[in-house]
Amino acid sequence: MYRDGVCRVNSRLYTKMVAFTDINYQLAQNEDKSAIFDSYCEFLNYFDSSISVQLTFVNKRVNVREFERSIDIPQRDDAFDSIRREYADMLKSQLARGNNGLVKTKYITFGIEADSLKEAKPRLERVEADVLAGFKTLGVPARPLTGLERLEILHGQLHPDGREKFRFDFRDIVRASISTKDAIAPAGFDFRDSKTFRVESYYGAASFIQITAPELTDRMLADLLDLTSPVTVTLHIQSIDQAEAIKTVKRKLSDLDKMKIEEQKKAVRAGYDMDVLPSDLVTYGKEAAALLNDLQSRNERMFLVTILVLNTAKSKQKLENDIFAAAGVAQKYNCELKRLEYQQEQGLMSSLPLGLNQIEIQRGLTTSSTAIFVPFTTQELFMRGEALYYGRNALSGNLIMADRKLLKNPNGLFLGTPGSGKSFAAKREIVNVFLMTEDDIIIADPEAEYFPIVQRLGGQVIKLSPTSPQHLNPMDINPDYADEEDPLTLKSDFILSLCELIVGGKEGLAPVEKTIIDRCVRLVYRDYLSDPCPENMPVLEDLYDLLRSQSEPEAQNIATALEIYVTGSLNVFNHCTNVDIDNRVVCFDFKELGKGLKKLAMLILQDAVWNRVTLNRAARKTTWFYVDEFHLLLKEEQTASYCVEIWKRFRKWGGIPSGLTQNVKDLLASREVENILENSDFIYMLNQASGDRQILAKQLGISPYQLSYVTHSNAGEGLLFYGDVIIPFQDRFPKDTEIYTLLTTRPSEAQS
Repeated sequence: MYRDGVCRVNSRLYTKMVAFTDINYQLAQNEDKSAIFDSYCEFLNYFDSSISVQLTFVNKRVNVREFERSIDIPQRDDAFDSIRREYADMLKSQLARGNNGLVKTKYITFGIEADSLKEAKPRLERVEADVLAGFKTLGVPARPLTGLERLEILHGQLHPDGREKFRFDFRDIVRASISTKDAIAPAGFDFRDSKTFRVESYYGAASFIQITAPELTDRMLADLLDLTSPVTVTLHIQSIDQAEAIKTVKRKLSDLDKMKIEEQKKAVRAGYDMDVLPSDLVTYGKEAAALLNDLQSRNERMFLVTILVLNTAKSKQKLENDIFAAAGVAQKYNCELKRLEYQQEQGLMSSLPLGLNQIEIQRGLTTSSTAIFVPFTTQELFMRGEALYYGRNALSGNLIMADRKLLKNPNGLFLGTPGSGKSFAAKREIVNVFLMTEDDIIIADPEAEYFPIVQRLGGQVIKLSPTSPQHLNPMDINPDYADEEDPLTLKSDFILSLCELIVGGKEGLAPVEKTIIDRCVRLVYRDYLSDPCPENMPVLEDLYDLLRSQSEPEAQNIATALEIYVTGSLNVFNHCTNVDIDNRVVCFDFKELGKGLKKLAMLILQDAVWNRVTLNRAARKTTWFYVDEFHLLLKEEQTASYCVEIWKRFRKWGGIPSGLTQNVKDLLASREVENILENSDFIYMLNQASGDRQILAKQLGISPYQLSYVTHSNAGEGLLFYGDVIIPFQDRFPKDTEIYTLLTTRPSEAQS
């Protein structure tokens, strides 16, 4: 093995290796499946008869303790240790129910014959570039492997228990006089048994799949890889020269024609109809003719394919059970899993991703028949670091752990009918963010649902109502309010939106009115910007007084419209801010505000959040902003346009906004509001109403099969959109926990 990943397997065979990941083939729409299949056929057709190809799929058991460590939440000796412990225990129990003890990896190894490394290397690099380009066309993430990475994979396969760590440096070859084989070799092999072998303390068995089915399906390989035991499935694919393949088929056709003539002669001599031929002969003749037609007129090649299945287990009984399960999958698709008798050593070596096939049991298949073993099933989403829990993969049962910060656009939406679990999911994410990060969390709560969880997390609930002593000043500003812009420009835009909501009516503000408001905004902040102390921060009344002092009649109209919010009965927002919004978790409760004030409150709240986000960015801290009943904001033009602005600008300022809504139609109410859906790379979609399902299917390109996961689904079930990944999920959160009583919105289950 060389450092750059080239391996000299024998005196003439040189190979390289590429690792690739999964894409959502099984969940795709039928037309998308066809497109993937056609592209994969083209991908296979690239390999001519001079290139040997090996596809290797490894399901390997890893150390469960390492997995548990990756999802553990360390204790901090504070008031929140009990919920940390509960949350960590919940994750561990979900891990045990899933299949994350198995790590699934996929590799393609390609090799060519050459007289020397110097001759082989340039061609292997060209093939590697073409393979990576082919995977890119398929939308499959892939990367070439270095020599060290290839050795580590081989080491893992030859040490099934996973306890012995791979330790090797290419400098050791000179320093310690060892070879790359020494670095990966196990303590010993035992091939004395005809049907099994032993590697160290583990038992193993190599089998091959005999294809007896008249028609193949794209589910067989997927089902083999869904087995819950360690298994390595290998496909060795060798292309036959096209001209040679056509000649071979023509020879077979000639042989069949000769046999037909002989049968007809027999019929004439025996005195019966010469057109009555043996059924097998007729069938083979038709199949050979169809094959020749495919090779000559369709984009088909001929391949020799060997499919191997390698099982390993701690005991012989467990090994036999695993083989029986794999044989059941093969039988389900009218194929047979047969043990390689007296070829266990060759079977093991052929299952290692070295690119050398030592098993001479091959089946001739066309391109489309070979491509039916599509190496793609469904994507997994299990990230390390500050990844958060979003349920379990409904297809594989594995944990879904994802970090929204790593998305190009971390903005998110929680969509679902009432009772589908969207508030529960958002609250669970809030708890997870609080426990796993140092980020700030702000919640807009129009229904007063979040008080229990905010209180338990030591946060602050700010109750906005005409009778509340707590106040929020809509005129608050900080010097970092805008990036590389005059902070007044953006603040003026907010106050224009505020006045438009108060004054504008159906027609909105007139140009003259906008000019007057902009002039007064610049005047009202003059003292504060020259001396930014709290005493100089203006309130709404200061803006009102300035408008009254203007000469234009339009200014008097605006001031009169503002009067009820300054000196009248709706003067909730005509006060200096007297609450501490520096707490890590802040919840704005405006349930008791009337309909008119609620719209105003939402706009003012968004501006307060913007202030917090700009301050946090300077401190390199992320701000999570949750808006429940998001559709309330989208119904009004002013609040909707401000939401669109937040969805467009927050990412760059370290903010992660999330909207919770049951009304998908409001997300598409206008082209501008539609940007919210387009600028959200994270969508947590639960059960949907019939009309909304059709809208989302068209807007997000959801297949009918995917749509079934949000059709009459139970609470906590749906689809997760994470960038380009779509995963069906289930979240069965344990009910006998303190966290559940804080998260649930069901009156019978909620904490009193």
